[in-house]
Amino acid sequence: MNISCIGCRYVGLVVGTCLADRGNEGMCVDIDSRKIAKLRRGIIPIYEPGLQDMLHRNVKEKRLSFSTDMKRAIKSSQVIFITVGTPPV
Repeated sequence: MNISCIGCRYVGLVVGTCLADRGNEGMCVDIDSRKIAKLRRGIIPIYEPGLQDMLHRNVKEKRLSFSTDMKRAIKSSQVIFITVGTPPV
């Protein structure tokens, strides 16, 4: 299944990586091009035990990718998770 996570902070990155590790095609999308460039180089902005190895494995196996192209992510996905920050009330 093709899945996208819009927002590459803690929730989006973990969800996208875990779903890719379960055999899905995952794309993590963010408007921050610097963050996407770092993720493409394997630099993860958070710490979660085991995440770095899982992310690297799924990128290498081409099940996980990172993009700033929101339209492409939406068009190519069967399921989309919106994992952006929620403003305080």
